[in-house]
Amino acid sequence: MPHRISAGALVVNQGRLLLLRHFRQGEYDFWAPPGGGVEGGEELEETARRETFEETGLRIETQQLAYMDELIDSSGRMVKFWFTARLVSGSMALSRNPDPREIISDAGWFAEDDLPEAHVFPAVLRGRFWHDWSRGFESIVRLPLKTSIF
Repeated sequence: MPHRISAGALVVNQGRLLLLRHFRQGEYDFWAPPGGGVEGGEELEETARRETFEETGLRIETQQLAYMDELIDSSGRMVKFWFTARLVSGSMALSRNPDPREIISDAGWFAEDDLPEAHVFPAVLRGRFWHDWSRGFESIVRLPLKTSIF
């Protein structure tokens, strides 16, 4: 079974979380923070920064590891490391993403009470994240192993 290591950024700016809409007609439609697979000898934090820039055009500073997420599906197993991050510079430019397989159709900044109605990944963003964020992420949280629906 193939394994994949990835990292993502939980970028909060003025109390709002950055989410990207991943949409492919008839296949998937979900919102998630920026992130993706580790390349070569990259540090996890470097991956989160690179993926955020590639997907949004925004420069960020990673702060701390918040969650470790484990997913499994028919193609293998993925471990994703989610880092808190702060916006440093840039303006939203979804067209920067060089991966033609990735379809990011929208992006936005969302408060806890105005998250998109569609599926939001990881699920922890619909509740616990906001509590953990307000308390400064006192420890790394290992999320339970789950089957990926994407």
